[in-house]
Amino acid sequence: MNRSSRSPRRRHGSGPGSAPGGGAGSASRQEFAVPVSTVPALPPVDSFEELELPGGLLTILARRGVTSPFPIQAATLPNSLAGRDVLGRGRTGSGKTLAFGLAVLARTTGQQAEPRQPLALVLVPTRELAQQVTEALTPYAHAAKLRMATVVGGVPVRRQAQVLNRGAEIVVATPGRLGDLIERRLCRLDRVAVTVLDEADQMTDMGFLPDVTALLEQVAEGGQTMLFSATLDRNVDSLVRRFLKDPVTHSVDPSAGAVGTMEHHVLHVRGADKDATIAHIASRDGRVIMFTDTKHGADRLVAALLANGVKAAALHGGKSQPQRTRTLEQFRGGLVDALVATDVAARGIHVDGLDLVVNLDPPADHKDYLHRGGRTARAGESGTVVTLVLPNQRRGTARMLATAGITPVTTEVRAGGADLTRITGARIPTGVPVTIPDPVVERPRRPRPTARTRYGRPAAPGRPRPAANGSGGTGGAGGAASRSRGA
Repeated sequence: MNRSSRSPRRRHGSGPGSAPGGGAGSASRQEFAVPVSTVPALPPVDSFEELELPGGLLTILARRGVTSPFPIQAATLPNSLAGRDVLGRGRTGSGKTLAFGLAVLARTTGQQAEPRQPLALVLVPTRELAQQVTEALTPYAHAAKLRMATVVGGVPVRRQAQVLNRGAEIVVATPGRLGDLIERRLCRLDRVAVTVLDEADQMTDMGFLPDVTALLEQVAEGGQTMLFSATLDRNVDSLVRRFLKDPVTHSVDPSAGAVGTMEHHVLHVRGADKDATIAHIASRDGRVIMFTDTKHGADRLVAALLANGVKAAALHGGKSQPQRTRTLEQFRGGLVDALVATDVAARGIHVDGLDLVVNLDPPADHKDYLHRGGRTARAGESGTVVTLVLPNQRRGTARMLATAGITPVTTEVRAGGADLTRITGARIPTGVPVTIPDPVVERPRRPRPTARTRYGRPAAPGRPRPAANGSGGTGGAGGAASRSRGA
């Protein structure tokens, strides 16, 4: 029996910020009425020591200096550790990864997965977020003696199949690639007892709702489900009603972005001065992420910035996964100061100490604005979100920010002006061209046999070559594993 046939449709109460009907007039009308739990939630805790966590997890928390839980951790962990389903709303950077991660690890401790049969699953929308979640939780998984596997597109299927075949208790995956592995019978989910949907609104916005639904129908009956999202729209509502059982609901930062540690600025610029304004901001003393709408626009801007003396690099879906990973390493390590990114590639990026995000053009959707801004002011740090607005964009930007629940400070600026410097730290670029090393050094390729088996081993003499049906194990452009839905 699949989960869809046994999960009743539940009525929703009138939770905070809910309103009947739809429409785009306000943030409240964009969101659905959150469910009212029939069982009272356990009270929040003031410290991790109050929770019944395994000793290894408490030790690594103390060793890493993590002593006081963030609000979403304090509120959800008592309930998730007790096995309750959880619906958590909070902007990116509010501590959600550790909120669900500690619960997943604690509830899986002491168990051992069979090959290709994980015990816990974390679904995320993008490769970058999958890697970020894995990196954040790996030290804790080691302390709990649990194995993790990351399953994303852009990486050879054969490599991921080998990891799963050795056994991994926890799998962090994008929906597309996980679906591919299941279709190839390289993974199964019927022993998954704890499931997490991280950044659920992004997954639905990116068209993953059918994939996510199909995966959730395959997990073990009676398991625990946790859903975390920055916003709760109608698509997320369908997942909540179908797969969460009497969930405990907790929300931090109800506007999902308007918090005291984050400043929001709208900078009115003139078209003739916009390119110079961007170059001055990118030349600041410190790192900055600049969002643009297209990968071609990102590449063009990076070329212009490099010619102007700015250490810049592009991050978008047109780059290979090794290139994207290496570019992020260059940005985190200081080799790159200005990262020009598109929405799809940049969702899930976490960079410590990043204090400025710039929207080179205002996003059309308020959720994109909130997710872009969530790259700064993470984990209680401060940060600034700046949106450059041309005269013909002012009215639409005002509507978008009102929907997001944001009241920005509006300033008219120009390149070289004092206000631009005060808000962004802008400086005049040096004008001396710079170069950034290629993010990926290609390795010499060895000659490939004319015929190979499914997972890359040379075929036996006389054995027919497999049909070109997209099931090759390299994950290259011709295989099913490289489909764009793997993000």
